[in-house]
Amino acid sequence: MAKLYFRYGAMNSGKSTALMQVAHNYRERGMRAVILKPTVDTKGGEQIVSRLGVAFQVDLLLKKDQNAYHEIISHFYDIDCVLVDEAQFLTRDQVDQLFEYAVKEKVPVICYGLRTDFRREGFEGSKRLLLLAHSIEELKTICRCGKKAVFNGRKINGRFVFEGEQVAIDGENKVEYESLCAQCYYTYQEQE
Repeated sequence: MAKLYFRYGAMNSGKSTALMQVAHNYRERGMRAVILKPTVDTKGGEQIVSRLGVAFQVDLLLKKDQNAYHEIISHFYDIDCVLVDEAQFLTRDQVDQLFEYAVKEKVPVICYGLRTDFRREGFEGSKRLLLLAHSIEELKTICRCGKKAVFNGRKINGRFVFEGEQVAIDGENKVEYESLCAQCYYTYQEQE
């Protein structure tokens, strides 16, 4: 049986890079890996961009009102794997549709994304993936202090902020993110 996978991690844990490596492995073996990402993620436009400077073309940009299952089956055939970047931006329904696609079409769907935002709140897509995914794997990274990073600190003009809209794309409007351990997160929060 094909499965729905959720591979999550803090910012800079290598999620997009891992996705591109999986896509490369499938393609190198003559297999078809379809890459999609939600349109909410405007970083890179129609590409997935890794902090390492590597980029991959996206096969399908998924709008919030689109049915993931129907979009995949109507645009692609003979698929060996579906890879989703920035899966936290999926809607609850789209996660359900990807789960249904994996089970009914017998094609693995591997989703990569954040578990929580900079306020430590869950994203709609991530919450549903944590409930439905057959397999959940954490990709790890470290905080500036060397401890395991578990949170995403949002910076605006170089200062950590702890309030604001859930979605702000890295690199746009002077927004940047930094992976933080819990201790450093609370230390920066107390300084505000």
